[in-house]
Amino acid sequence: MAEPAGYDILLKGGHVICPANDIDGIRDVAVRDGRIAAVEETILPSSATETIDVSGKLVLPGMIDTHGHVYQYVTGRFGLNPDMVGVHSGVTTVIDQGGPSCMTLPGFRKFIAEPSETRIYAFLSAYLVGGLEGHYYPNLYSPDCVDIEATVRSAIANRDLVRGIKGHAEIGGFARWGIKVMEMAAEIARRAEVPLYVHFGTLWGLPESGANGEDADTILERVIPLLKEGDVLAHPFTRHPGGFVNQQGEVHHVIQAALDRGLKVDVGHGSHFSYRLAKKAIAAGVVPHTLGADMHGYNTHVPAPAGTPEEHYDDENHPFKGQARFSLTQAMSSMMALGLSLQDVVPMVTINPAKMIGLTDRVGSLTVGYAADISVLDDNRGRFLLRDNEDTKVVAERLLTPAFCLRAGKKFDADAVILPRAVAA
Repeated sequence: MAEPAGYDILLKGGHVICPANDIDGIRDVAVRDGRIAAVEETILPSSATETIDVSGKLVLPGMIDTHGHVYQYVTGRFGLNPDMVGVHSGVTTVIDQGGPSCMTLPGFRKFIAEPSETRIYAFLSAYLVGGLEGHYYPNLYSPDCVDIEATVRSAIANRDLVRGIKGHAEIGGFARWGIKVMEMAAEIARRAEVPLYVHFGTLWGLPESGANGEDADTILERVIPLLKEGDVLAHPFTRHPGGFVNQQGEVHHVIQAALDRGLKVDVGHGSHFSYRLAKKAIAAGVVPHTLGADMHGYNTHVPAPAGTPEEHYDDENHPFKGQARFSLTQAMSSMMALGLSLQDVVPMVTINPAKMIGLTDRVGSLTVGYAADISVLDDNRGRFLLRDNEDTKVVAERLLTPAFCLRAGKKFDADAVILPRAVAA
């Protein structure tokens, strides 16, 4: 039993899972001066200023969402409030996927990353325009709108914030420009020595001229040879053409070889996610490395700003519309409902994303001396109904929901309005 040591906060009696430190059992976690001070089987309550009973709850390293859209206002309806997606959803670190570009990164740093309570990083857009309302304006994402030199320079000069590059490999872009943009994005990531995160599945509609000889089912096998170890294949379980399962219902033959040479898989849940296709891919041995919630203003119910319409003219005219509410913890529950264990899933939101962004020295584990980024989850048992945007329903016997988190020792309740409510089956 640890002796009194003047801790600030003691989380007592929770089920602590920290894959990085091989911990999986009942432990107490103590925090002092915003840092992890001790992880022990028993720590005296009298040793802490504040003791929080977390019996029956899961205590994890601060969860990392590998796919956020938090460049609020600048990216139109895509950008959500970073702390709503982050600490108020029980998530201590959010990685924005492609919101800022080399042109808009200074604003992202000043107005998003610096003032947020959540720890914020970015995968820089390969395109000069960044993550604007791009599904309306595909020509802004052409090869002419990529500046390799400027983007590499920006990524290298901002390594503290930029942990990767974001690109898109999908049929609408290939029908317009072929593979050229992906070749440019891969060159940027290679020269900047960071991972490339590649969106698969439909993003832009086809041009008036049609597919121009392109086939969504061949994109994966053409793009994968461009990628290097550590690059990330995103949206593997997309309901749109171009994911890991082809239009004949088979898992692409190139996937296993890609995994064998060190490519990674991020669920990128969003409104793309399909239980039907995920079940096929997982049965074929495709286990994601990271999750990524992919919440944004088109697939998440967000209160309208004062004075704006309740409905928008474009609500039926974009590929991201979604009715099934979700979150990072709901994505964890989805993976478990598909047959993965809790011990399979926890690394996907902790140590694996920390490895992805090269920051295992500060996030992803409950290591003494690290910042006290800790996520506490309720582990609900029963029968809960989950559904996707194909309206496929699954019954989960275990539903994880966020209770609160500590970010550098500061407590935040999981009270975000975007969090889904449990639905009994």
